[in-house]
Amino acid sequence: MNVLATNCGSSTLKFLLIESERDRRLAQGIVDRIGGPTEIRFHSEGGSVLQETTPVAGHGEAMSRAVEWLKGVGFTAGRGIDAVGHRVVHGGERFVEPTLIDIGVIDAIEALGELAPLHNAPALSAIRAARAALGADVPMVATFDTAFHRTMPQRASHYAIPHELAAKHGVRRYGFHGLAHRYMTERYAEVTATPVEESRLVTLQLGAGCSATAVEGGRSVDTSMGFTPLEGLMMGTRSGDVDPSLAGFLARKENVPVQEVEEWLNTRSGLLGVSASSRDMREVLEAEARGDARAVLAVDMFCHRVRRYIGAYLAILGGADAVVFGGGIGENASAVRARVCSGMEWCGLTLDEGRNAEAIGAETRISSDDSTLHTYVIPVDEASIIVRDTVDCLRRHGCG
Repeated sequence: MNVLATNCGSSTLKFLLIESERDRRLAQGIVDRIGGPTEIRFHSEGGSVLQETTPVAGHGEAMSRAVEWLKGVGFTAGRGIDAVGHRVVHGGERFVEPTLIDIGVIDAIEALGELAPLHNAPALSAIRAARAALGADVPMVATFDTAFHRTMPQRASHYAIPHELAAKHGVRRYGFHGLAHRYMTERYAEVTATPVEESRLVTLQLGAGCSATAVEGGRSVDTSMGFTPLEGLMMGTRSGDVDPSLAGFLARKENVPVQEVEEWLNTRSGLLGVSASSRDMREVLEAEARGDARAVLAVDMFCHRVRRYIGAYLAILGGADAVVFGGGIGENASAVRARVCSGMEWCGLTLDEGRNAEAIGAETRISSDDSTLHTYVIPVDEASIIVRDTVDCLRRHGCG
């Protein structure tokens, strides 16, 4: 079965067309910086390449361009594209496993949009564009980031608010980046020949969005993101943890609706807000190297927050086998990894400086040989999870 896996970020769309039985990658690409001077980079196994910079208004248009290119190089519905799998960030209480997409599912995902304002709407745009381009006969599956965290115990998934309000409005800590944390967990087990049910890990997805997860026996037992993806670590444009009264305070002081402050916390905060220059860690590190004081503070705050969550999750797990770095920052920013892990010898974590410096986008252990808490870089492959979930879901429904 040839499955087209799509993954929408807040300003990106990635796709991978794969022959699932042989894990043969037929075509892949990215539409990056959607809404601005967008970069398109597509290539196929057969050598076809598209690389250009052109305006792309939204994720629906990005999906349409991807499918149009795939058709142009010979992959069409029924002749190269048998199914489509979509990553969807927020599944709420209803969606706890990969789900065959129909109109009712689309409506339900749309209703959850306010809980993941930067992600659910782009995913829906891509779903609708794919259906329009490929036709309703091509089955589509949604796999949800929140599903991996459904195993959290109530002490981690509940907020200390009135029970009636929480039950009435479905308020709980859902957690996100589930596909990424699941991949790091399963891949760690493979790399180290450790049964996944015996592993204790702190997994770190550090990119434009950032989250940490405590994993015990292959199951999420706590995670940094909560009701929405705003909670937890400092991110590219998201504040992460703040005092809950801050939104109301700023709304009153600035004479704006609370919704506008929530938008500031989602889109104007984090690295961008503190550095006042960029949401991209690479650019913030460059500014730091030039002596920019705000960039220095931004990087310091970012690393401090990650280190704080590692310590908390080590306490929850009663120790761990490894800390695993993934995501664009986690996989490529050796300086950030070094600063996050600095001073953690108390828990048995010691980096090997040479291994860490060389680990740029590579799957490898970066801790020293005598470290008792090991540290790994595992580049995240969410597409492989999307494909696997899509095939399993279709077979469950008799479509595969």
